[in-house]
Amino acid sequence: MKALFIIGLVILVLGIVSFFVPVPHTERHGIDAGDVHLGVNTHHDEMLPPYVGVGLIVVGAGLMIAGRKRNA
Repeated sequence: MKALFIIGLVILVLGIVSFFVPVPHTERHGIDAGDVHLGVNTHHDEMLPPYVGVGLIVVGAGLMIAGRKRNA
């Protein structure tokens, strides 16, 4: 199954990229009192935990191996 190999490759690449590319996160803190809106938007660029990246790499490699074995 070539599709399984390709899906595994995509997941593997996403796992590697997760170590280098931060995920943007925006929060809104504020008070709404009638027609008055007071608030602050905060923006954070956070990295994913390392175990997420490792998990994606392991799953991606497993799918690639399974896809290669089914072709044989």
